[in-house]
Parts: sequence; C-alpha cells; structure tokens
Amino acid sequence: MVRQIRKKMREIKNMKIKQGILRILVFLGVYIAFATSIQAQKKTIFEPQNLDFKKSPYTGLTRQHWMDAASYLLEGAFSVVQDINSPMLFPKQPGRSYPRDGVHNETERLEGLCRTLFIAVPLLKKNPDHKIRGIRVADYYRHQLEQLLDGTTESYIAPLPEKGGPSQKLVEFGGLAVALMAAPEVLWDPLPEETKDKLAQTMLSYGNGPTIQMNWRFFNIMIMSFFKSRGYAVREDYLKDLLEKCLKDYSGDGWYNDSPYYDYYSMWAFQLYGSLWANNYGATMYPELAAQFKSNLQDVVKSYPYLFSRHGEMIMWGRSISYRMGAAVPFPLLGLWDDPSINYGWMRRIASGTLLQFLKNPDFLSDGIPNLGFYGAFDPAVQEYSCRGSAYWFGKFFLGLLVPENSSFWTASENLGAWDRQIPAAKVLNTYVDGAEILITDYDRIGASEIRSWNASKVVGYYQGTENYNKLSYNSAFPWQADGKNGEISMNYAFQIGPNTWESLRMYQFKGYEQGIYRRMSTLASDTTVHLALSERTLANGILRCDQLLSDKPLGFRLGHYALPKWKDKPIAVRTLQYKGQEAMILDNGAYQLAMVRLLGWEGMENRNCHGLHPVAEESALLNCFAREGNPGAQWYVTLQLWKKSGEKWTNEELFPELKATDKKVEIRWRNGEKQIFHTWTR
Repeated sequence: MVRQIRKKMREIKNMKIKQGILRILVFLGVYIAFATSIQAQKKTIFEPQNLDFKKSPYTGLTRQHWMDAASYLLEGAFSVVQDINSPMLFPKQPGRSYPRDGVHNETERLEGLCRTLFIAVPLLKKNPDHKIRGIRVADYYRHQLEQLLDGTTESYIAPLPEKGGPSQKLVEFGGLAVALMAAPEVLWDPLPEETKDKLAQTMLSYGNGPTIQMNWRFFNIMIMSFFKSRGYAVREDYLKDLLEKCLKDYSGDGWYNDSPYYDYYSMWAFQLYGSLWANNYGATMYPELAAQFKSNLQDVVKSYPYLFSRHGEMIMWGRSISYRMGAAVPFPLLGLWDDPSINYGWMRRIASGTLLQFLKNPDFLSDGIPNLGFYGAFDPAVQEYSCRGSAYWFGKFFLGLLVPENSSFWTASENLGAWDRQIPAAKVLNTYVDGAEILITDYDRIGASEIRSWNASKVVGYYQGTENYNKLSYNSAFPWQADGKNGEISMNYAFQIGPNTWESLRMYQFKGYEQGIYRRMSTLASDTTVHLALSERTLANGILRCDQLLSDKPLGFRLGHYALPKWKDKPIAVRTLQYKGQEAMILDNGAYQLAMVRLLGWEGMENRNCHGLHPVAEESALLNCFAREGNPGAQWYVTLQLWKKSGEKWTNEELFPELKATDKKVEIRWRNGEKQIFHTWTR
C-alpha cells in the first residue's frame, strides 16, 4: 500500500512538472508570436539596401532600388494569395470605400488583379520566373486571366451587354491592356489561342463600347490598340476619334483638362497613357498623333517639377489621392526620348523622393496592403468609387521601369534642379501656368511647394465641391485638413448659413494673375448673391490676403490658416504677440510654426483644437479669423497667413506691416520699404 501511494505521488509530481513545462512552452510561444508581431509591425516601412550616394546623392536610390520597392509592395499584395486560385481580394477599409454592403464582387477582384499588375510587370520582364512564397507570379496572373473568362468562378467578367455603358470594368481592362502591351512575352504569348480569343472578345466589348468624355477615353484606346496590334478587328474610326479628343483636352505646359478639373489625372492618366501609346503604337498607327503626345510630355518640365518640394514630396491635392506616387510617373517617362535639354538628374531626384515620401511612412501600409488615404487611412479623402485595391493605381509609378536602363533618366546624377539656385535666389518663386490658370509656388525657407487653382461646383459630389478641390491653396508641408461640423475650417472661408450649419467656399471663377497677385471671384453655393473677391500675394514665408466681401446682407463667416497635426505626442503650443495695437497668433507643433495676423476687417481670432480631421494625426490645431456678422456692402478683409520652422524667431517687421485702406484700394507698407497695393475690382 505504501509503495502504491509513493508511486502515485511520483506520478502526480511528474505530471505537475510536465504541466509546468507546458505552461512555460505556451508562454514562450505566445511571447515569440507577440514579439514577431511587434517586429513585423516595425517593418512596415521600406528599407532599401546598398544605397548609392555617388549616383544619387540625395536619396541614394538607383533603378535597382525601384525594382526592390516594387518587389516589396508586390509581396505585400500577395499576402492575400494562398495559391493560384486565390483572387487578389483585399480587406475592406471601413468608411466610404466599396463594397459598402460588405459583399465582395467581381469588379473589386478585377481592380486588385489589374492594378497590382502595374507593379508586377517590370519584375516579370526582368525575371519571368519571379516567385513569391513559392508561387510563380507569371503563372498566377495568367491563371487569373483565365478565371475572368470562366463563368463558374467568382472572378468572371461578362462581356459588355449590347446596350451596356461605361463602368469600372472598362477602367480595369484599360490597365490590363497596358500590362499586356508591356510584357506580352510573359502575360499574352503563353496563353492558349482559345483563351486569347475569349479575352479579346470580352475586353473589346468594353474597348469598342461607350466611354466617358474625360481621361476614360484612354481605357478604350489602350484596349483597342493592343488587340489591333495583335490582328483583331477594332473600331478604327472610333480609336482615332478618341485619340484626337484626348489631344484637344491639352491646355499647354504639360497640363490636360480632365473635364472639368486640372489635377494629377493630367499626369497619371493623360501623360502616362499618351506617352505609352505613342512609344508602343504611334509609329505604326498614327505617327502625327504620337508626335503630339510626345511633345506634350516634354512640356511637363516647364511647370510640373515645381509642384514638388525640395525633397521631392508631392502635394495632397485633388481626387484619388490614394494613388499617391503615381503622380510622379511622367518624370521617368521623359527618359523614353532622351532630350539633352532636360535635367534628368532632377527628374529622378523628384521621383525617388516621392517614392520615399510614402514607403518611409509607417502609416502607408497595414499588413502589407496600402491604406486608402494620403499617408494612413483617411476617409475624407476617399471617393465612393474606390475599394481597397484601388490604391494600387500608384503602381503606375513602376511603369517608369519600362524606360531602358541606359536612358539618361537612370544614368544622370541626382541634383536639386531649381532648388539649387533658382528658388533660393528668388526666396519665393511663382510659376504661372497660363492655359490651366494655376499658380505653383516654391518657398525656399521651408523647402515647400504650393498650388492655387480654381473649380466651380454648385453641388457636393463624390469629389466635386469637397476639400480635394475647394481649398484656397494646397501646400506640400501642410496636408489639407477636413472641414469640421462646427465651423472648423482650414485654408478656406466658411459661412454660417444656419444656427449650427456651415458652408465652405467651393465655387471659384479665375479672374487673372497680374503683378504677383492671383485673383478669383468666389460665390457662395447656397446663396449666389454672396461673393468674395479673392486677391492673394505670396511672400517669402507665407501669404498676404486682401479679400472683399460683396454682399447685401450681414453674414457670419471665418477664414482658416493651414492646420498643424500633433507631432511626436508633443502638445501644440499657442501664443500671441502684440505690437502697437496689432496682434498675431502663433501655433507651434515642434516641426512648424503657423502665424495668423488680422490686419483689417476681422472681429477676432482664435485657435481651434480638432479631432479626427487631419490626415496625419488624430489631434490637430488651426487658427481662424472670424466675423460674427460681416457688414453689408463691400468690405475689406486683410490677413497674413505665415509660417516658419519650429525654433525660428518672429520679428515685428514681418508680422506687423502698416496698412492704409480706402474704398478703392488697400496699401500694405513693410518696414524695409517694400509695399503692395490691392485695388477694388468688380464682379
């Protein structure tokens, strides 16, 4: 009996030891998994290796680093792919993006497939056997093309019905046609003839079909051109007509009008597709049209490089901003036709800088997949036509890798271009684009770029009349903040049209750019009897606004400066400076300072703390001037909106000029003897 008891006790003891070991192993497993997860989260930024600061002294990036970046992003996209049968389907981002009913659909799958191909194409051209986690990428995409034609799969895309209209499927097939054109040896030639014919039938049903009279014409153009080059019948007259209409949208200096806006679609649509079409099809189809597209691309150097900051950062401006660095694709495309007059070192410095702007931002990707927003997820900048995979439109950036390795774009040494001497000499450099009626400004002191444009939208749509277009200006250093429900407004005017209702300006008519003053007439959309005559002049460290309210009724309204996000968990400091009865209010977030000075007309000025409105941080702050009840008639409102880097001192000379105003003009006199005069102007 005693032996049995002892034996049982030994068994219990051994069991406890085993349980203890098991607990330790479980704990270690959880710890390792947690540590691995944390480590993975830390690796959400691109870390280029073997940087070459001899060829690229500012970014260190070469053509190979662009290839590495493409591989990095494609691996993230393939995180949703288990095998070749898995569609390129990404998790939905909460908010405006589709599918809003939560049910994934074939269009969403098509977007993921076609847009990630932009990234895959240069990798496959270099190595057709490229693999990701054991999956041959070329096999995957070819198999997925067959899935599009198989009516039993969830990815099936039916041909366009006889009376069908343009849809997102046309957009994606246009992108697919670009990929087929760029890498036919990998994506097209290996397909069985039956598959080729079925794919041609489906894609041409859209390409030969109706379109929208804007950049969408190019989707039809690229589809028809590819299949025409492969011997399939297309609507020849329709193809030429669409090409000619695209060229008619050209306004000069590199800019196309996208019915009705000027924005990045000039670049990642018109210039991209026009250049690729000219380079691949133009000589054999319509040489005279190809020559025009080529010339229009070369015009890009006249103004577009100035839209980027000293570091190559792009401005948050216009719709579809989730397409991000796709805006920089014209710069490598300039290398398709070597032109000794082009500073290719500056072009590559800008493009590589734009790439790093996002790939070095930890908010850009979640689980390897790009967020819809500018840096991280930001719903106010998302349009309802976007799904999570839509962001891969930025993959067009990597179509720049189709430019030959021996092109001057790749072989030239990086340089700062205009930021080396031209902009520092001017301190503030304005580049006016006459045809597009936009003003691009470069500020040497903070290395930032800025743009002013016009738009007129009576209603608020997916993007029409929204913050994507309605700000008075957009700056690379200060991404736009969304309007708040309580009148929080940045870089725009907001009018109180009800007890708790505010309306920001969204209807602008360009009036001219003369003697350094950019003029627009703005009209309140809800009351077209209310106008603001807007006049602004850029300064070395900001903006001088001299605006006139033209209204027959008293109105409450406010004007906002740019907004500052909370930076590195530091509180945003607020202070005021006063001099001879004048007052300046200053914000400082540890990176930048913003100052606002109400020189004439305003009743008061205040700091406003905001939550959930800024694309960079949850918390932000901005400065607003306000008038609780503007006087009827013509009334001047004169304001300084200034900035500096954090730590720099402000002087009375730059904050507090002297001012003289009459009914007909306002004269600003600075203490260094300079003066600016603004005259009254009628509607």
